[in-house]
Amino acid sequence: MQNQNNNQKSAAKNVANTIKSGADVAFDAAQNALKATEDVAMTAVDTTANVVDRATKGAKNMMGNNQNQ
Repeated sequence: MQNQNNNQKSAAKNVANTIKSGADVAFDAAQNALKATEDVAMTAVDTTANVVDRATKGAKNMMGNNQNQ
């Protein structure tokens, strides 16, 4: 009887460890997906800032050239 109880406890621990391992993999995948999304978003923000900066400089140069004519 004692041996059967030990086997049941061991089986329950194995199931719990398998579930924990699966959850760990799932959380890692979710974290990696969020990181990738953040990287894409930050790249978009940086690119937009560069475009606005170039457009602003271009507009200033055009105004400056028109004033000098």
